[in-house]
Parts: sequence; C-alpha cells; structure tokens
Amino acid sequence: MDWLKTQDSKDRELQAELQQEGKLPQHIAIIMDGNGRWAKERRMPRIEGHRSGVRSVKDIVEACGQLGISYLTLYAFSTENWKRPKSEVVLLMGLLLHYLKSELKELDENNVRLNAIGQLNALPKNVARQLHESIDNLSDNTGLTLTLALSYSGRWDILRAVQTLALDVRGGTLSPEDITEEKFRPYLNTNDIPDPDLMIRTSGEMRLSNFLLWEMAYAEIYVAPVFWPQFRRDQLYEAIRNYLRRERRFGKISEQLLDAKEANDKGSYVRKVLDIFSAKKS
Repeated sequence: MDWLKTQDSKDRELQAELQQEGKLPQHIAIIMDGNGRWAKERRMPRIEGHRSGVRSVKDIVEACGQLGISYLTLYAFSTENWKRPKSEVVLLMGLLLHYLKSELKELDENNVRLNAIGQLNALPKNVARQLHESIDNLSDNTGLTLTLALSYSGRWDILRAVQTLALDVRGGTLSPEDITEEKFRPYLNTNDIPDPDLMIRTSGEMRLSNFLLWEMAYAEIYVAPVFWPQFRRDQLYEAIRNYLRRERRFGKISEQLLDAKEANDKGSYVRKVLDIFSAKKS
C-alpha cells in the first residue's frame, strides 16, 4: 500500500500547510506513554491499550513518511519495562513480533528503513531474530528511518559508551585529553542518526524517563495531554506546529540568529547572481 496514493485530500492539504509554515523537524523522537491507563479508564485489560497503541504507531509512522520526516525514534520498551508482570511482558513481545512480521511489506513499499537501539540481546530469541531480519530486509531503503528503542536506557547507553571509550584509552588508541563531544558520539548506540529536533511525550507526564539523555540536549520538548492510544496524526501535526513557532537558539541570542540568517540570505543572493553571470558567459 502506497501511503501517498491512499492519503485523502484533506490530510494532504493539512500536511502541505505544515510544510509551508517552516522547516519541519528532521528527527522526531516519541515517548509513547499511557497505554495501560487508557485501557484502565475504559475498564479494559491493559493489553487492549497496547493493541490500540500499535494502531497509533502505524498512523504516526505513515504520517511521518508522507511528510518527508527523515528520522522517527519510538521508545517502545525500556530496560525498566522488564520489571512489569511477566504475562504483560510476554504479550508485549508478542505484539512486537507481530508488528515486525505484518508491517514489513508495507514499510518496504514505502521506502522505510528500520533501525533498533538498546540491549537487543535481552530480547526473546524469536523476536531478536525477526528484528534483525526486518532490519536487513529494509536496509537498502532511503526514506524515513524508523528507530525502535527496545530494552533501552539512556544511562545504560552512556555508561556502555564510557566503558568502551575507557578500553580504547587503556589500549592506547585514544588519549584522555583528546576526548571531545565529537570523539564521544561514535560510542553511542545512536551514532548513525542525528540528535532529535523534537521530542514528544504523551499522557501529560513531564519527564524524560531515561530516554536519549545525551541526544536530547537541545531537543524541543512537547508534552501531549492525551494517552498514546489517542495520539494520532492530528495530534502529531499540533506538536509540529508548536515546534515551528519556537526559536531554536542553541545557547545564542535572537539577534545572533537574525544576523546569521541575514548573512546566509546575502550569501545565497550573491551565489545566484554569480550563477546567472556564469550561465550567460557559457
């Protein structure tokens, strides 16, 4: 199923309006929170909340693909989630396995590349096997990169990176005084994807929950008041609109950003004039 061909005209117009408002985030990261509470409010088993949450995943992945978002990272299962009742963990792993199998063809048809971060060796063998097969099958795609954070912890990733870095220092391949942010970054699980521009958390909770702690340094944070099963593309569009209204300063002041923009605009104008003269001469 081609997502662009099946998209209705009204949704296409909404996305076009967003794209005209400004530069969309290159990387969106989402803490998908509230499946259990959504189900509890409706006096349903928690697993029904997780099943409905999968439908939200499908809609958000599809919407990001249509919008041309380059990277989407979903906090699917934290290391702390292993502490939940065994019956719930088994059901969650079953849902993950089903998603990886059932959505593979559609993801491939829409040029989605799959990625995963976390302690993947902790996953059940059949889930890990399917995950790696899906990643391999979609590895040549060049559209949206969908990253699943599974058995993931931000602190774990930083500690693991420090341990590996320390081994390199002890082995003599790296000197302590040469360690910089740029040298440290390749040791993280997320070394091949850019830092998030926008982080969305559902359910109204105001915390990072051990998610992408290093990478979230300059991300814009948007907290949605709805539970994850209620979060669909309309809520995604609102989060992006909110992002587009913000000024990302990265420690600078507004005047500095304005000066840089003016300099860039002047540079673009000069390049265009030079291109015109070059074209006339040729």
